[in-house]
Amino acid sequence: MSLTPLIALHLSVALAAVVIGPFAFWARLGRTVRPRWHRALGYAWFSCMAVTVLSALFIRSHDLPNIAGYTPLHLLVPTTAFLLYRGLSAVMRGDIALHRRTMQRVYIGACLVAGAFTLLPSRYLGQLIWGQWLGWL
Repeated sequence: MSLTPLIALHLSVALAAVVIGPFAFWARLGRTVRPRWHRALGYAWFSCMAVTVLSALFIRSHDLPNIAGYTPLHLLVPTTAFLLYRGLSAVMRGDIALHRRTMQRVYIGACLVAGAFTLLPSRYLGQLIWGQWLGWL
């Protein structure tokens, strides 16, 4: 697999979501309320996640066990899309507790856990980091 424009887009917005997420959570941490920051960062994070989910639909890999190029990691696509919808609809209804839980779970599952899987040596990003940049593989 090579770095196509689609993969570059996917990596860029996914990394942006990983970076923006903690700042969006920080803006609404505890009793300190920073609603402008939270809302602006939340929109940016949501947009990055939406582009990440959509671009993942078009990235296929035949290196790992797959069905028509879709690997087990692609199971996160509909899950993440549903949870993003659920989190957005919860805040629009005023259910802040559900919004908070849902968005935290999306960040942990889609950004951190899925991000860790992309660092495996058999994945493109893993080969790039461990093999080409660090020379460990």
